[in-house]
Amino acid sequence: MEDGLKPTGDTKLDQAVRQWLQHDRNPKTVSLVQDMVKEGAVDALKKCFSSRMEFGTAGLRAAMGPGISCMNDLTIIQTTQGFCCYLEQSFSNLKERGVVIGYDARSHPPSGGSSKRFASLAAAVFISRGVPVHLFSEITPTPFVPFTVSHLGLCAGIMVTASHNPKQDNGYKVYWENGAQIISPHDAGISKAIEENLEPWPESWNTEEALKTTLLKDPYQDISTQYFKAIQKHCHHREINKKSEVKIVHTSVHGVGHKFVQSAFKAFDLHPPYAVEEQKDPDPEFPTVKYPNPEEGKGVLTLSFALAEKEGASVVLANDPDADRLAIAEKQESGQWRVFSGNELGALLGWWLFHCWREQNSDSGALKNLYMLASTVSSKILRAIALKEGFHFEETLTGFKWMGNRAKDLLDQGKSVLFAFEEAIGYMCCNSVLDKDGVSAAAIAGEMISYLATKNKSLSQQLTTIFEDYGYHISKNSYFICHEQEVIRSLFERLRNFGGKKDTYPSECGRFSISAVRDLTTGYDSNQPDNKAILPTSRSSQMITFTFSNGGVATMRTSGTEPKIKYYTELCAAPGNSDVTHLKKELDDLVDAIVENFFEPIKNKLQPKPE
Repeated sequence: MEDGLKPTGDTKLDQAVRQWLQHDRNPKTVSLVQDMVKEGAVDALKKCFSSRMEFGTAGLRAAMGPGISCMNDLTIIQTTQGFCCYLEQSFSNLKERGVVIGYDARSHPPSGGSSKRFASLAAAVFISRGVPVHLFSEITPTPFVPFTVSHLGLCAGIMVTASHNPKQDNGYKVYWENGAQIISPHDAGISKAIEENLEPWPESWNTEEALKTTLLKDPYQDISTQYFKAIQKHCHHREINKKSEVKIVHTSVHGVGHKFVQSAFKAFDLHPPYAVEEQKDPDPEFPTVKYPNPEEGKGVLTLSFALAEKEGASVVLANDPDADRLAIAEKQESGQWRVFSGNELGALLGWWLFHCWREQNSDSGALKNLYMLASTVSSKILRAIALKEGFHFEETLTGFKWMGNRAKDLLDQGKSVLFAFEEAIGYMCCNSVLDKDGVSAAAIAGEMISYLATKNKSLSQQLTTIFEDYGYHISKNSYFICHEQEVIRSLFERLRNFGGKKDTYPSECGRFSISAVRDLTTGYDSNQPDNKAILPTSRSSQMITFTFSNGGVATMRTSGTEPKIKYYTELCAAPGNSDVTHLKKELDDLVDAIVENFFEPIKNKLQPKPE
């Protein structure tokens, strides 16, 4: 190998490393690779160079570090060159319209990578091709990028963030001209274009020159103003908000959310929430939490509960680090804190948005054009509300890319899309952003809490009312960790060829009888006359849904971004069946049966979700 570096004995690996050292201009990643070669650290080199990060519909997400398997200056340049070429092929007016780029506060000093640095490099690539770039001058929440695409009529948007992943990770999330995340076939087209543009263009490294050009604009002030103006169409009780005595605590979990949630509360004339001092400023080390993910529940909220006790606050709001998700906890009469699940918050926000809509719209004809959406692994509570109230409910595949694109289709047909949610604490309460948005959701939740307080009602009490009116929907979701792709594959194949019979799914699980099966990996759905699923199918991920005779539904699926096999279960009872203890016991038994019979954790050596 040149530069006096000794070969590893693996020709393909040596070639990949040599090519890397020719192209990379970041002294830190160059030095890390040279050190690995000098030390003969073949395993470490293979980890960095064995396979290029896969560009999917969620863009990229990986650890920051050297090599084609990681997020770094060179892979960002290569990815952006491919994306830029794909956009040039897709839009004849790309040079008139341009793109937007936002970023969070992540950084990785050992490899010199950071979200801001990656965003600047991406901007330099576009500018080198004469494409106008709206590059935010400061960190922003993820929802600001899709908002900017729609508001300014741009061709695309990029957000550099790894959301709530561990601190060493980063990501590159892509939005299309419709303001929603990309879906197939764009991911494959971009992926192909990346492979065709791996050699850095002469100007791609030149961030200093790029940042001086007139093609670069900073949308920060304008978009902040316009965004907070847009979300105010969902502020319906300004007088109540002004007078509200409710005390709320907010944490941004060392991410970007603090400043923006304060502004959102101000836009709604709500009293500012108490901020958790130790977590309010962006910090890429996330020093006070094990995982910066509010979905993990109480562990992330310990400091929030302590501040709430000190200030006498009854509710805690928490955003994930890029502020596109929202968790809520409420102090119960017992003194314990209840962290609501994503499905419970979906029920509360869905109820609230419909309640406000109905106050503004007395015309029953308007109901025919009203829609709510949820992903297929989320609670069916919106379906129950829609059936009783007369509006439309639609299910999409898992992920906001599907809900955002479907919402845009409906809006283009002149329909109203009031709300969309997924159980992973993601909510689209305002269709100015066709993606999940934890900032607008926080303000809307603040108003709902203030309104309920005037009726002497807590969130928990209102949730009970919703279940009594529309039927109890009790869910239980979790996951197993599994790093072995072959184990995952054989686990799902066993369910497709159950009892050794080819193309035969189980008809029961323990004592529970199965009434229907839908497999969105193969496209099979026993509920359809031709056994063909209506929702899009994908061979690249595993997903099977079982419907049980007792009203239970269970979905097992693999995660696109983490080494997990997830399960989502729900028991839907008819209105009037309010024996909650019995329903919970029935669901617990069902989950136990699924784990034992379908997951087989001992045989498959699956690690349960860490408590």
